Amino acid sequence: MHDVPNNLMKQIKDLEQQFTIETPKLHEIVARFQSELEKGLSKEGGSIPMNPTWVIGYPTGDETGTYLALDMGGTNLRVCEVELPEEKGQYDIYQSKYRLPEEIKSGTGEQLFDYIAECVKQFLIANHEDEDISELKDLYLGFTFSYPCTQDAIDHGVLQRWTKGFDIEGVEGHDVVPMFEEALERKGVPIKITALVNDTTGTLIASAYTDDTTRIGCIFGTGCNAAYMEEVGCIPKLEHMNLDPNLQIAINCEWGAFDNERVVLPRTAYDVHIDKMSPRPGQQTFEKMVAGLYLGEIFRLVLVDLHANPDVKIFEGQDISVLQAEYSLDASFLAEVESDPWENLMETHALFEKILKIDTTEPERKLIRRLAELIGTRAARLSACGVAAICKKKGLTSCHVGADGSVFNKYPHFQKRGAQALREIFGWDKDVRKDPIQIVPSEDGSGVGAALIAALTMKRIRAGIHAGVNIKRKNSLIPPV
Repeated sequence: MHDVPNNLMKQIKDLEQQFTIETPKLHEIVARFQSELEKGLSKEGGSIPMNPTWVIGYPTGDETGTYLALDMGGTNLRVCEVELPEEKGQYDIYQSKYRLPEEIKSGTGEQLFDYIAECVKQFLIANHEDEDISELKDLYLGFTFSYPCTQDAIDHGVLQRWTKGFDIEGVEGHDVVPMFEEALERKGVPIKITALVNDTTGTLIASAYTDDTTRIGCIFGTGCNAAYMEEVGCIPKLEHMNLDPNLQIAINCEWGAFDNERVVLPRTAYDVHIDKMSPRPGQQTFEKMVAGLYLGEIFRLVLVDLHANPDVKIFEGQDISVLQAEYSLDASFLAEVESDPWENLMETHALFEKILKIDTTEPERKLIRRLAELIGTRAARLSACGVAAICKKKGLTSCHVGADGSVFNKYPHFQKRGAQALREIFGWDKDVRKDPIQIVPSEDGSGVGAALIAALTMKRIRAGIHAGVNIKRKNSLIPPV
């Protein structure tokens, strides 16, 4: 940094102060996180919803059959057919991806589910060429719907609120299962929705299917979340159901809502701005600091702010109108900046020219690189706080955490930075050669995991375990007596 002018160097130091989270702060965040997880399981509830998913128990690895999975994420729709063979912990998957059109994200519920049902229909036509799709009545589907839902049953889910920039009318406060089934009926597709799954719960189950040391599933992508198994006896809000207290049920934390009260997270002016301008101010506070949807926007806001500051000479005399467009940069832009291998950051120069029409100097690029590192590192360290809080709550001293999502998989050093934060939180000595708690790449949670959950659900229904299966539903999964 020796060739960076003083005015830029001062800004770099200032940004470091704003975005760096030291070890004592990590401890403070973890302690608060742990108490908020407990609060979410209580009858009174808290900011973190801690939704019981009605996924009961881990897979054994012996599940068999053919199941469908549908994954509705933040940007794409994926339809999968998963075959579970006789071999323990093995699977085969066939899949197709479909883009979710932008206009659907702010349209009506009927438009959304008709579009999804049409994609499922096209997938089945392509994969079952010699069969009449109206005859595929024995196919069971796990629907990965990664938005906060209240689930009184595994095949039922009332959408609490849209996240990830969606704002579709007529769906919040309603059960999405009959909405989707009606759309499938309109398209002449007779398959049964067996389980409404959150991608995080799917990640937990898919990872546990192939690796029995898995205890937590996480998503670090467009959004962020975690799921883990909890004993029913530790969930006061389920006491009224008189279930076996030793029954294990997957909890979908929906931890993006952590610290909505703004007690402990070290928010910058940029985080405050993002929250204020978002469709849901005051909600998803944690998510807005760590999720891929927001990392590019934090980065963009800082650069626009620096450009407007007369004491800082950055992008002088240039048109920054492209940079001024809200949400014009996503996490992949930061990832490219952090991946630039050249000392003079020539790839970053080309990136800014191509995407933003801005010609950068080498000192400016050094500030840009440091800013990307700070934002990416803060996200990884905050994410590790959530993992540590679950481990401490459950008394886990060693386990694998299966993680998925574009930020975890593609953002440079995200995994390494998260691991470093865990070391600081748990105080593992330098002579611990292998970290006892490791966040590792997961199996395909939203595809294979959802199909596995459909399989587990049918397995337990056939075994007579009907807890958390919707008996009032039009096409009930429980066979008539």
